[in-house]
Amino acid sequence: MTASFIVLAFFALTGHLIFRVFGITVPAFQIAGGILLVSVAIGMLNPRESEVSSFKDEGIAIVPLAFPLTSGPGSITTVILLISRASSPYETLSVPVGIFVGVLLSYVAMTFSPSLFRRLGDDGLRVVAALMAIIVLAIAVQFIIDGTAGAVRQFTNTN
Repeated sequence: MTASFIVLAFFALTGHLIFRVFGITVPAFQIAGGILLVSVAIGMLNPRESEVSSFKDEGIAIVPLAFPLTSGPGSITTVILLISRASSPYETLSVPVGIFVGVLLSYVAMTFSPSLFRRLGDDGLRVVAALMAIIVLAIAVQFIIDGTAGAVRQFTNTN
């Protein structure tokens, strides 16, 4: 989990450099991030059978799943977008605090996942996964909406 925090904090601190180096605008990154998160949400709604059975049998495997899930492309994109939207020192500071809380909650959830899986059962796991997928999808759509609005503003301001 320490590695996840370091990766996300690194991108929170250096994400703006990605924009400058590659000439990417925040709206373009918002749209791309939104599309990526849509893909993640759809994957959550339609998990492959092998993924579901490995969750039930072993809980969440720390090495192959924890790192990509807690600091994968979707998380990195979200962190970069959140830090780019920060308009005050308080908002800027809230991003690393949010990263820490998110990683900590992920650690607790993974630690207790076998017990949680037994208590929730198959139906409960499907409901939780569907609810989380809907939340991720809503965040993705909001990123796309904000990115599109920002791109339109940039286009109309330059013409």
